[in-house]
Amino acid sequence: MIIHSQALVISAIKYGDNSLIVKLFTRSSGLRSYLVRGVLSSRKGKMKSAYFQPLTQLEIVANHKDKGGLEYLKEVKLLVHYQTLQSDIRKSTVVMFLSELLNTALQEEEPNEPLFEFLSTAFQWLDHHSEAANFHIAFLIHLSRYLGFYPEDSNTDLPYFDLREGEFSAQSLNETINGELLVKFVLFLGTDFDGMSTIKMNKNQRRELLKSLISYFQLHLQGFKEPRSLSVLNDVFN
Repeated sequence: MIIHSQALVISAIKYGDNSLIVKLFTRSSGLRSYLVRGVLSSRKGKMKSAYFQPLTQLEIVANHKDKGGLEYLKEVKLLVHYQTLQSDIRKSTVVMFLSELLNTALQEEEPNEPLFEFLSTAFQWLDHHSEAANFHIAFLIHLSRYLGFYPEDSNTDLPYFDLREGEFSAQSLNETINGELLVKFVLFLGTDFDGMSTIKMNKNQRRELLKSLISYFQLHLQGFKEPRSLSVLNDVFN
């Protein structure tokens, strides 16, 4: 079946001498993997390897056989021309981290248009704004809504947020967010990307809150792995 869709590049790995296996999150069909033959050797071809950098937004025409294996791309063109995501060291580090995170967080081969729209809008926001230090934290919290485990945000006056239960609690029976870090966490629950720059955090708070959010994802998303690029991200923003 021939499909026309918008798509977001999640990962690309080399296959053989000159081909790529590319994982795309598509608006029409969810998560799909494609074999792109000869893209690393052909300079005159319509498909360029630069199209498959992490989180690039594409317009694709593809042949879907829907048999659970690799699909094939027929046409590819850039949908969004990023201005800063690859050239700004802070933003490119965030891109590396989030693409790795999404590689394990996105698991459904089913369309999810609200999630696709969120991802597309979020990365365009990052491209057009300079406030990157808190972006990945706000992104993870918002992403959890589309994956089905957004924090229960009632009772925010209680002293603990229970990571396992996903709710605020009067007791610390499991791993929790508490103290000053809890105050920051509650602020993130009530803001969008435009407002996140008003949340002031030092490097230790940012590191610890991100660590807690990764634990939260591990508790609620089977197979989720801590991104290997986490240490690089922490170094850049510290």
